[in-house]
Amino acid sequence: MTAAQVTGTYVDPKRGSVTFTAFYTEWSKRQVWVAGTMAAMDLAARSTTFGDTALVDLRPSHVEAWVKAMQDKGLQPSTIKTRFNNVRSVLRAAERDRLLARDPAQNVKLPRVVRGESTMRIPTPAEIGQLMSSCTEHHSVMRAFVGVCAFAGLRLGEACGLKVSDIDFLRGEIKVERQSQRGEIRAPKYGSTRTVYIPTQLVEELAEHVRIHCPGDDPDRWLWRNANGPWTADVVEPRFARLREKASVTYKLHDLRHFYASGLIAAGCDVVTVQRAMGHKDATTTLNTYSHLWPRAEDRTRKASEQMFSESTADALRTTGKLSGSDLG
Repeated sequence: MTAAQVTGTYVDPKRGSVTFTAFYTEWSKRQVWVAGTMAAMDLAARSTTFGDTALVDLRPSHVEAWVKAMQDKGLQPSTIKTRFNNVRSVLRAAERDRLLARDPAQNVKLPRVVRGESTMRIPTPAEIGQLMSSCTEHHSVMRAFVGVCAFAGLRLGEACGLKVSDIDFLRGEIKVERQSQRGEIRAPKYGSTRTVYIPTQLVEELAEHVRIHCPGDDPDRWLWRNANGPWTADVVEPRFARLREKASVTYKLHDLRHFYASGLIAAGCDVVTVQRAMGHKDATTTLNTYSHLWPRAEDRTRKASEQMFSESTADALRTTGKLSGSDLG
């Protein structure tokens, strides 16, 4: 006990008798979270298999058993990782409050998350065109929505949160300043407020959408709304599912964002430019997601060598031709 006090790992047994669930309930009340974060944290905390265990009794084996239980339920490795990280933030808070001697989640192994490059689905331009051409009749309201996702790279919630005043029709710009998430309007994730520069064709699509589907003169009217307010994911996803079936395509709505990013990279845009356009937190996020789309060093070397070879052989042919002409003369 003396050694634990000296090293700073001593935990009062009375204080450490607080259960994980009890600590989380009190701790969460003090956190400055948005509604989405609160929901995710609550979900992760409820999923634990050690909620009734006293913090002082928590062992790595408890955390390992919880991870295995999530895997047995068929949760994806990425979902398991997210829940694990959320719960670990609670355990670290308990450690700071001296209710835990050490973090029992440290060094716990998680299921391997498959790299994005092997699971990413990028639609072809023909498939995007097929989807756009299918936006007729009662699907027509989705045409401009598909456009801002595929040709401006907006996230679903960001597209739902657009107002008419966010579109600068003269400059060809979209200001991304908010997102609509299940009845809540809040800032874009990671503070990714930004201006996206869009092509003339998308400006025309948005202008036509406003003319047909957004009557009125209030500049702050929502581009997509129903009786409950601006659209949210639970409105868009069923609509997109029906549109996808009509167009006979299999990709998801988020894949339109990958299509936009891949187009920027193919056009030669650098990492920072793509990061800003996509609204990523930092360039590391962009590279972790799309690094496999940029030309590799060997690709650039080969292309440069091919150009040198072509220029050299072209010069040789011109020189040979001149010599041959002199000889014939």
